[in-house]
Amino acid sequence: MKRHILRHCNDRGFTLTELLVAMALSAVVMASIGYVYYTQQKSYLVQENLAAAQQNLRASMYSMERDIRMAGCDPTEKSGAGIGTAGTNTIAFTSDLNGDRDTGDTDENVTYSLGDGDGDGDNDLLKNGNLLAENIDALDFVYLPTATISQIRSVQVTVVAKTGRADPGYTDSGDYRNVQGTVILAAQNDRFRRKQLDATIKLRNIRNP
Repeated sequence: MKRHILRHCNDRGFTLTELLVAMALSAVVMASIGYVYYTQQKSYLVQENLAAAQQNLRASMYSMERDIRMAGCDPTEKSGAGIGTAGTNTIAFTSDLNGDRDTGDTDENVTYSLGDGDGDGDNDLLKNGNLLAENIDALDFVYLPTATISQIRSVQVTVVAKTGRADPGYTDSGDYRNVQGTVILAAQNDRFRRKQLDATIKLRNIRNP
């Protein structure tokens, strides 16, 4: 008569060593997932901040190009329109856009300058004292062929905008220069990223004396 030998399955749980190994592996996996998420989130925020700065730059330059190009518009030659102030960081000019022989209408007397338009302690681009674009660190005008008002025929404009938020992993250690190579913003050595935009605007309505 054959004897049947019963084999019992091993119903023991995990050993302490196995549990520790599993926990360590899980911790490594979770840390990797967390790092990837953190990196992606940081990259997204950086790009979002840079996009906002770029938008500020474009809005600033679009407005200045449009207005400065029309400086001195005087179809009747009776309004006396022209450039009034030609400063390094400020420009003021008049135009008779509707041909009514004066420069007192909307957008006919324009000043661009830097100032704290929203009271947050940072410079902004101001148009006639009103906030046009936030977080503008530098605004620079170069007048060609000379800064003598009666001889100005074109204006080189340089604008430097910074991000609204600092990037803890970044240091801005470079300076910013206009088209002529002159430093208009020294190295800030801070955590903000910056963008620069340049344009040369020909004054269509300024005639030779």
